[in-house]
Order: sequence, then C-alpha cells, then structure tokens
Amino acid sequence: MPPRLAVPAVVSLALLVALAGCIGPVVESPGSGPSTRQPTVGGDAAATASSPGEQAAVTAGAGTPTATAAPKAQNPWGREPIVIGVVDAADTGREWTPLVREAAAYWEARGERFTGFAVDYEVRPDAAEPDLVVEFVDVVPECDGADDAAGCAPVIKNSRQIDRPETVSVRTGFSAASTVLVVEHELGHTLGLTHRDAPKDVMASSSVLYSEPLPNATERAFPWSDAEFTVYVDTANATDPAGARQQVHHALGYYERGAPGMPSNVSFVMVDDPEEADVVVRSVETSPCGAGAASCGGTVGWDPDGDGAVETYSELDISLVDLDTDAVAWHVGYWLAHGLGAEEDDEKPAVFRDASYETRRSEWWT
Repeated sequence: MPPRLAVPAVVSLALLVALAGCIGPVVESPGSGPSTRQPTVGGDAAATASSPGEQAAVTAGAGTPTATAAPKAQNPWGREPIVIGVVDAADTGREWTPLVREAAAYWEARGERFTGFAVDYEVRPDAAEPDLVVEFVDVVPECDGADDAAGCAPVIKNSRQIDRPETVSVRTGFSAASTVLVVEHELGHTLGLTHRDAPKDVMASSSVLYSEPLPNATERAFPWSDAEFTVYVDTANATDPAGARQQVHHALGYYERGAPGMPSNVSFVMVDDPEEADVVVRSVETSPCGAGAASCGGTVGWDPDGDGAVETYSELDISLVDLDTDAVAWHVGYWLAHGLGAEEDDEKPAVFRDASYETRRSEWWT
C-alpha cells in the first residue's frame, strides 16, 4: 500500500496597522500573533503635537477606554457645529460619507466625557466653507516622520492653531470598520487628544486595521506575493541525507522548468537559515503528520481583511517521514503543487494524481 499523505494546516495571521495624528501599517511577523488553524485537503502614526502646524501619527495595538472624565475645557472650534467636508481625492467611487458620519457620531456621544467640552458635527460632503475636510487618499502625506501612514491630522489644542479648513488625511483600502476607526482617531487629534489620552481603544498609538475584502489564497491562481522562492532543506534525519537532498533538487527543477498546469515563472534559491526561507523541507525524526503518514505540508499566510482565511501565503513547510530516498522528490513535488495553488489533487500535475508505489519512486520529473 502506498504511504499516506497527512492533512496540511493553514495558519492565518492578521494584518496589524499603526494609527496616528498619522496612522501607518505594521505587519505582524509569522508566528508572533493570533492565528487560526484551518484544515485543507491533501495527504498548513499619532505622535503628540501642541504647537501650530504639528501633526500626529499612530501605531498598532489596542487598549481599553478609561472611565475618568476630562476636566471642563473650552472647545477650540467654537460653539457652532464643526462642519466636515468629505473628499474622495483618490477617486475611488466609494461611499465615504456614511463612514465619516459614524466617526463623527462617536465623538458627539463621547466628546464631553473625554475632551471636557461638548462636540457637535455637521457632515456636509460638498460644504463650501468647511471647518475640517476629511480627504481619502492613496498615500497619506508625510506626517510626523511616520512611514506608510494610514491617516494624519493636526493635534489642535486651542483656536489659534486652526487655519480653516484643516485637513484630515485617511488612506483608502481599509474595511469599513477600520476606516471608521482611523477617522475616529484622527478626529480625536483635532479635538486636542493625544496618544496618552482616553479612550485608549481609539486614541492608543496602535491598533489592528483590516483591508477591504480580498480573494482568499485558495481562490487565487497564484497565492504568493512573488514567484522567487527561498528554500531551506534539512535532510539530516534521512536514511541517505545527500541522496534525499538531491531528490529535493529534482522536485524544484521540475517546477522551474514549467510543470504542466502550474505557474511557469517560479525560481528557487537555497538558503542556510530556515527563518529566511519561503519553503522549508525537513526529514523529520518526530512526525508532526497524522498516523502512518509519509509526508505532510502546511502553509502560513496573511489575513489582511480579517475574514479568518489566508489571502497570501508567506511560508510552505514540508515534513518528510521515514521515506525511501527515491520517493522524496515525489512527496516534495506533491506539496509544492499544493503550495503553488493546486489544493485539490485534480488540480495538480497528472503525476501526483493517484500515483502508484512505483511511480513515486521513478524519475517522474524527466
């Protein structure tokens, strides 16, 4: 009976994005944060500012609001409603106004508690003389030295700082909920709040932001960010380490030459550190695979839209369990097909579909 293949695991990692007078994304590294396991088929900125012209930026990480009320203070914007204009500077065609209204309503309900004065907004997208303009842009202008910012706004402490209309910049591409959070954060700065102020879940220097919905990795023709792969191979536990390593190279070469039905532009470069590798192949002494499995594979990837499914793979791990040396290439090739987007066996090259014992040990790559 041919050896069994274990079920792979897919680990999804959320995208962390920094908030601020500026707000800018900080991507979580694999294994460093929350993850979910999902089986698949197979045999894995706002810095503070108090003087005119200063701006603030934010980074990622959530806190909890405090119950302490702010002391009474004077509204730097005056007694009248603060008129907010909305500009789709990136020409996305997306409906931004409802999201701005939701963010404004947040501060109308909580402003006096956290700023010490009542807050009243009037959101008019085409206002002729707005007090504030919330503009949605592809790239946020330079903001307090923050790189790749998600938003930017002036921190306004008194009326002398205001030069109407003040501008709040918000980057496009985030989900509705994350966009509202960015706008809330930036409006908080225009009300004089800094990263040290409550409510911490909005004004903290970092938070988690998600992108607009994206196709999952299983729906993409090519689920990686690029086709140039770094590979780490450890065959120390194989019966014939040198022979097993040569078999791995046969499998890699099969895809570099253009495997039938698979991406034709892939390339592989060997590295000496598994932490630097996109693909890790190991002959294992203790199997992480299911009972009786001869190999198993797993992918690690990113979940930037927060839907619980991986959108882009960042690592493929292949474990080889007590294999005959001349079967190594076939098992590596099988899992490479899986990692390159052929999750189902009928999507893989024909040699990996119902392969016999003899086929797995043949020079099938020629």
